[in-house]
Amino acid sequence: MNIMKYKDYIARIEYDEEDRIFVGHLEGIKDIVGFHGSTVDELENAFHESVDNYLAISEETGRPAQKPYSGDLMLRINPEVHAAVAAVSQVQGKSINQWVSEVLEKAAHI
Repeated sequence: MNIMKYKDYIARIEYDEEDRIFVGHLEGIKDIVGFHGSTVDELENAFHESVDNYLAISEETGRPAQKPYSGDLMLRINPEVHAAVAAVSQVQGKSINQWVSEVLEKAAHI
């Protein structure tokens, strides 16, 4: 997965073969914010500009910028799985939250 991060925003990056450019879009918000560049440096600069412009326009118009994911995640799982997670995290000397966070980070390849 090709992603970039800036000011808590995450962008998904794709390569457009036809135009021979990198194209990015902010993820985790409903507003559409895109950018592009021919090189990695151009792409990164365009990403930063897009986020900064998005935040500035939101402030100017009085419409709050949408926030990326908060980091709070509610899960409903089978009680047996919950018990197993609690046991494994305790054996590893971690809270359930720490253990699950680490497992999800590895699974998401971040």
